[in-house]
Amino acid sequence: MTAAEDEVVELCRDLIRIDTSNPTSDERAAAEYVAAKLAEVGIESTLVESAPGRASVIARVEGADPSRGALLMHGHLDVVPADASEWTFDPFGGEIRDGCLWGRGAIDMKDFDAVILAVAREFGRTGRNPPRDIVFGFLADEEAGGRFGSHWLVQNRRDLFDGVTEAITEGGGVSFDLGNGQRLYPIENAQRGQAWLRLIATGRAGHGSSPNDENAVTDLAESLARIGRHRFPVRLIEPVRGLLERAAELLGVEFDPSDVDASLAKMGPVAELVDVILRNSANPTMIEGGYQTNVIPGRATAAVDGRFLPGHEQELLDTVDSLLLPSVRREFIHHDVAMQTEFAGTLVDAMCAAIRAEDPDGHPTPYCNAGGTDNKAFATIGINGFGFKALRVPPDLPYARMFHGVDERIPLESLRFSTRVMRRLLETC
Repeated sequence: MTAAEDEVVELCRDLIRIDTSNPTSDERAAAEYVAAKLAEVGIESTLVESAPGRASVIARVEGADPSRGALLMHGHLDVVPADASEWTFDPFGGEIRDGCLWGRGAIDMKDFDAVILAVAREFGRTGRNPPRDIVFGFLADEEAGGRFGSHWLVQNRRDLFDGVTEAITEGGGVSFDLGNGQRLYPIENAQRGQAWLRLIATGRAGHGSSPNDENAVTDLAESLARIGRHRFPVRLIEPVRGLLERAAELLGVEFDPSDVDASLAKMGPVAELVDVILRNSANPTMIEGGYQTNVIPGRATAAVDGRFLPGHEQELLDTVDSLLLPSVRREFIHHDVAMQTEFAGTLVDAMCAAIRAEDPDGHPTPYCNAGGTDNKAFATIGINGFGFKALRVPPDLPYARMFHGVDERIPLESLRFSTRVMRRLLETC
């Protein structure tokens, strides 16, 4: 093993043991750890705080060809909170059991932080230059939308990303077993946008015992039920079409883009992989109204998590509007863009080649991330983003279900596999 493979597990373990729960903690201690590990091998970094304790670290390794656009490799240092009483092991203990490293952040996303830190340290130790500048970012606040992390950085420290044209972070590049000895590696080149909505119903306040045909709670509940039961139509965007065409080819079945549902019925587990990225979605998540059982309130509010595919934001908003009763209006709680980047070019070729070199039965494909990452912030300054963690995971590991869940863990060999792929990628891209 190379030095990077040799140390990536311990780097990840150390990071997991630093509690960076958002919002109950902050990233300062983890940022200082990263900066110190970079300094050990002669790599200078910039540690910046957007607010007390909300720390990010940025470092640049110079490339052989400074005329080429730089590549940003970034991960977030914060994690969602964890209730230790629900876990098999201490979520911040960094236990190694059954060939896995357990703990909050093991897959979201201190695994990738450790991988890119290990590869950066190898560049520092050897003195080798990558083909182009590589900017390594370890960011705050992704789990709460990036206001103290990526968004703050592009607004206040854009100089740290001078010359950057492309970025890689989480959101894709994790093996998906097809059940026939072959694996997809869906590389994210698109993301659904976010339209988190507040619904506000207004009506006539009154006594709880009296008839009231202007009940704000009733109107809000009916509107929420309409939204929650609505199923948006299939919108086959290019990254999803590309994934499905490749999966069908590998499975030996026909893919008919005019009848996606019938095609998916022949594609086994692939249906579960893509169901959430075939259409827009809007899910009620919170509701609030009233202050006493015998009082009908004049106002009630709710929250809806809306997600839209690239090019289909207006469809989402128009549909929600059509489902609201006249007494209910909407406003944005949070609004972020959908993104789509062409699945072509030197970087895409290099990602695909690096995967195939380490897993000959692996097949990279384009992919749309159902959620969002810090790449959204970097897109606002013209940086094309991809999701590529380069993880090969066992087919029986419930990888997707562990995000923000309990007993989060990552196989040690998956960490080493990702390190090999990333080292190969950064030496050739």
